[in-house]
Amino acid sequence: MSTRGATTKNGPARVTANPRGVLTGPHFMSGNEACCEGALAAGCRFVAGYPITPSTDIVEQMAERFPLLGGTFIQMEDEIASSIALQGAVWAGQKAMTVTSGPGFSLMMEHVGLAAITETPCVFINVQRGGPSTGLPTLPGQADLMQARWGSHGDYEVIALSPNSPQECFEMTVEAFNLSEQYRTPVFVMSDECVGHMTEKVVIPPAAEIEIYPRRYTTLPPDQYLPFRPEADLVPQIVKAGEGYRIHVTGLTHDERGYPVINAECQDQLVRRLVEKIRLNADDIVSFEEQDLEDSDIVVVSFGITSRVAFRVMEMARAEGLRVGMLRLRTIWPFPEKKIRELAGRVRAFVVAEMNLGQMVYEVERCSGGRAKTLLSPHAGGTVHSPQQILDVIREAAR
Repeated sequence: MSTRGATTKNGPARVTANPRGVLTGPHFMSGNEACCEGALAAGCRFVAGYPITPSTDIVEQMAERFPLLGGTFIQMEDEIASSIALQGAVWAGQKAMTVTSGPGFSLMMEHVGLAAITETPCVFINVQRGGPSTGLPTLPGQADLMQARWGSHGDYEVIALSPNSPQECFEMTVEAFNLSEQYRTPVFVMSDECVGHMTEKVVIPPAAEIEIYPRRYTTLPPDQYLPFRPEADLVPQIVKAGEGYRIHVTGLTHDERGYPVINAECQDQLVRRLVEKIRLNADDIVSFEEQDLEDSDIVVVSFGITSRVAFRVMEMARAEGLRVGMLRLRTIWPFPEKKIRELAGRVRAFVVAEMNLGQMVYEVERCSGGRAKTLLSPHAGGTVHSPQQILDVIREAAR
């Protein structure tokens, strides 16, 4: 995302609000505040949520900001209601999201599956905390990654992004809305308590410099439109309810009309398309950051707040003469399989640093296919890794 235009040769540009009421220019704000502003910049005008630490300040800010923008925030009775209310808003023509953490994320899983099968473009922000159950409400975790991918039953694909700074909270929230509209799928922003509550400089570009993917509204007349007939990229066009089009939206296996068809042939056709519209475009979706991989024989794989610790560890290891580079995952799902396979053919080992007791390490191990050692630097949450924890695993990988 371009941030050009946010500064001048004389220093920071004056902070202004553009005609839509969306902030521009440099600010000091938390990651959670940046998620709110990213959603507003992306055109989100409906949020349903239920208060839960450490994500509550996102919806609190939304509740303050929406009156200036004509948006609607509804505090629902629970996370189950929140995760269905936003889908109704989407079919009424709004860009919509919900925000949660921990147990609330678990409660939303049924409606993640509903959004996937009905191809409802929407965004879920999960500010992760330590679990399971109530766990550590005010302290960080990174143990919801597999749940984001596999939490709802059945076959489907999702997109999940992992910011490591307030700046990326803004940018990735915009990106999440764009991806949800492009592929008509639920998209997750998998933040964490540390990133959500840290305060740093965030530069918000002018609205004209922020790329927004428009909703794929049909240009067909009502008598020619089918709600789930895919285009060449396997994604259907969409309409607003109440504009003269026939719409049938169901969680049942359905045909291009949206009508239930309960047989294996329709199931195969529908589910394959839901999966392939993401898998076949994975190269365009996947994003990562590389650091010093050219001469590395050990690669630290990390994401979110842990990647900031890992960057310092990489510098410490280099100072010891160890050839260590870093691969930071910006996209968790789809997983960057091709990059891991390419690196596995030329490096000695992967060290996966994650704030859990082992999740993404298994994806790295699967993709490396035994060609490179895969070691885990785990942390159960509550605090971030100490650099020494990761460095000790790097030294073990170098033996």
